[in-house]
Amino acid sequence: MKIVRVKIFEAASCGGLLDGLDIELVRPRTGHENAHFLPICLLGKNGTGKSQFLQIIAELFQAAWHEHRPQEEAAAANPELLFEIIYEVELPGDQGVRRVKLSKVRDPSGRIGKMRMEVKRDDDYRPLADNQDIEFGQHLPPLVVAYTSGDNETLSVPFYVSRSGYAASVATAAMKDSNATVPDNRLVLLDYSTHLEVLIANLMSGTDDLRVDLVRHAGLAALHSFRLVIQLNHPDAPKVRAIKSLRKGIQLTDELEGYIKRLCNAATCWDYDPKQEVYTLDYLVDAESRKAFRELWSDTVGLFRSLHKLAMLNDLMIPKKARERLRRNIKVRKFASKLPEPQDETKVFKIEEVRFQKTGQSGTSADLDYVSLSDGEHQQAQLFGIVAMFRDRNTLFLLDEPESHFNPQWRAKLITRLMELPIQGLGEQEFILTTHAPFVPSDMRREQVRIFSKEDEKLSARKPEIETFGATYDAILSHCFDIDPPISHLAQEKINRLKTTASANEIEEEMPRIGSSVEKALLADRLFELKSQK
Repeated sequence: MKIVRVKIFEAASCGGLLDGLDIELVRPRTGHENAHFLPICLLGKNGTGKSQFLQIIAELFQAAWHEHRPQEEAAAANPELLFEIIYEVELPGDQGVRRVKLSKVRDPSGRIGKMRMEVKRDDDYRPLADNQDIEFGQHLPPLVVAYTSGDNETLSVPFYVSRSGYAASVATAAMKDSNATVPDNRLVLLDYSTHLEVLIANLMSGTDDLRVDLVRHAGLAALHSFRLVIQLNHPDAPKVRAIKSLRKGIQLTDELEGYIKRLCNAATCWDYDPKQEVYTLDYLVDAESRKAFRELWSDTVGLFRSLHKLAMLNDLMIPKKARERLRRNIKVRKFASKLPEPQDETKVFKIEEVRFQKTGQSGTSADLDYVSLSDGEHQQAQLFGIVAMFRDRNTLFLLDEPESHFNPQWRAKLITRLMELPIQGLGEQEFILTTHAPFVPSDMRREQVRIFSKEDEKLSARKPEIETFGATYDAILSHCFDIDPPISHLAQEKINRLKTTASANEIEEEMPRIGSSVEKALLADRLFELKSQK
């Protein structure tokens, strides 16, 4: 999948910041090193609309899926969004690449019209007659996967709506028709709270190469053990009994009951307390336990979905007033307040005691608790884990500052690491990411980079005038972020003060305390000038 152009006529959110935005995202396929993998990188200062743009992209495809399959996307976060997006999708078999125009505009009377999909055949766009037709869905991204490294309430809006709609469907099924299967939603948000679900899924059902690749950056050898705890009849849990239910606490669909049964079957050992309905499952990870997981789950995504659906039951432990406040804020103000995280003691589902094997330089092996790793190590495993896990063709990834916790060396290797993952089909998916660092655009051609800026509350996005691929970080900071010279403000002020008011002796005394830079070289010239005047 590749997005070609996006026009936002009326965003109906983001305070009107994106209204009138017209951004072209064409990336010509060339013979360069990363020709098969052409992510889009959005740069710009804080408040220039980068995260809001990701939000709009998610909202428009959510609206399309809601219109096509409301049982899979129960609601649209932004039904008044008016837009036109042109993108390309790769169809299976020998059907090749199709260009698609998806739009929603006002009709001549001024009312919001119906969503319209047009598919380019030969030289003309031809509209599809029925948005419920199977062809409509074939021309949409099968999944919109978002990753945020922090509490990004902007990007989260459509994904909270998607999650809320799915949870409501599960609750209804559990109470009225427990054998009903609730279809998976098409929007998936990954953040810090999901990192263990992603990690366990990949390390228990992924390939040998992938398991090694996901933890090698932290110097880890392999997953050693972990524990799952499921408590359904906690004293604070809702006490509503479904028809024909044997559960005293939280009511489950047959689908969720099946996941618990499979997790018990895969466990090394497990215990069940019938009074509190608490399952404690322990896993000692070896070839046999991984084999059990692969036999019980056909793929990594299936295992992740199972763990994630059980984890979503934790929302039931959040006070009803907080959940109602979130729904009200999203509906009325298009603003996502962060839901409070339940205390560990009250969670319905939790992953505990995750331990790894770490091999020292002497060859000795020791156990290491996962919580002792840094935020950057967690983030790297999470980021590469979701890319490795969601492999469907035409999947759309929206990554908001995915390297924010990385050290400079890891930031510089982000694109290289993505391309080196032992997976296939990166070029068949679309990646749009935001960053405030110069490391990422230095690995991308200028056609892949857009600089967001805002002037008089008007948003614009442009290609860099310089070639970003291989450009120095100084050049990117200067051209894309208006940081010139590329040193801190405090240091620049001190150097300027020395150049204009200091004596030769004062400059000589301060020179050893200033790092190498063009500004230091200019200060040295000033010192030479002062000495020459004596």
